Amino acid sequence: MTIVPEGLIPDLLTREASFEAVEKVFAAMAAGEAYNFPVVREAIGHEDALYGFKGGFDRTGQVLGLKAGGYWPHNLEKQGVINHQSTVFLFDPDSGRVKAMVGGNYLTALRTAAASSVSIRHLARKDAKVLGMIGAGHQATFQLRAALETHAFEKVIGWNLHPEMLPNLAKVAEEAGLAFEAVELTGMTEADVIITITSSFAPSLLAEHVSPGTHVACMGTDTKGKQEVEAALLARATVFCDEVAQSVSIGEAQHAVAEGLLAEADVVQLGAVINKSHAGRTSDAEITLFDGTGVGLQDLAVSAAIVEVAKNNGSAITVPL
Repeated sequence: MTIVPEGLIPDLLTREASFEAVEKVFAAMAAGEAYNFPVVREAIGHEDALYGFKGGFDRTGQVLGLKAGGYWPHNLEKQGVINHQSTVFLFDPDSGRVKAMVGGNYLTALRTAAASSVSIRHLARKDAKVLGMIGAGHQATFQLRAALETHAFEKVIGWNLHPEMLPNLAKVAEEAGLAFEAVELTGMTEADVIITITSSFAPSLLAEHVSPGTHVACMGTDTKGKQEVEAALLARATVFCDEVAQSVSIGEAQHAVAEGLLAEADVVQLGAVINKSHAGRTSDAEITLFDGTGVGLQDLAVSAAIVEVAKNNGSAITVPL
């Protein structure tokens, strides 16, 4: 079995490799060549933690496995480690034997950012200039760096419930040579692309905060009850997702479907746009929205890429079974 510890992964995994792995697996999903297993995600009644499993099988890439982990909201203050904790396990699809164990924390942040950037690359207007950020936590910086590589953005604007965290975004924008401005939510109407990356259970971004022609990537809602944007926004938008079943059950679409504003049949897999079986954006005035719930196949695809690099450069740890 190959082991790739968490500490090695930042030196092995690039944003470009993450983007490519996620884009390919989205395409395989839409083509019916890859599928996710039902998600298990539970409040365990200890430390207010959410814990679960995401898994799947990619027939095209011959990748089988699962990610185990979740969200411990008090980690940073109590343990000095990030709140999201996870590990990925890969198995041989021919025998079922375990092949690899890969640290999942940095990987999760990078693959989540890759998913939103794939949506931005394929759905945002080509002339998008202003990038809006809702959320300024640990994952927001990954989101911002990846998104800035998709278009020739000229400015970043941001809002966070706790504004003292906004310098996290300002630093990334400054590194990219871009101006950063803290705004109220009403100021998001200036944005051509908006990324939401919070753990909220109540909507922050309302339909009135989004201008025609905007692409919105909703990346924080991955559990029943969570909500980052007003359901009415999904009714105004063309809605895309990583996986329809997750989108309507644990993603942003769960609320719009429950309110009768959106039907499951209205939600389109992003992979269909990548495969060119769906047109994607059809006008400069259209609002597009990506409901990124985070599917297990993303983690598996990126993990497989990490294992390959680690084996090739000799940094992987191999242990007998």
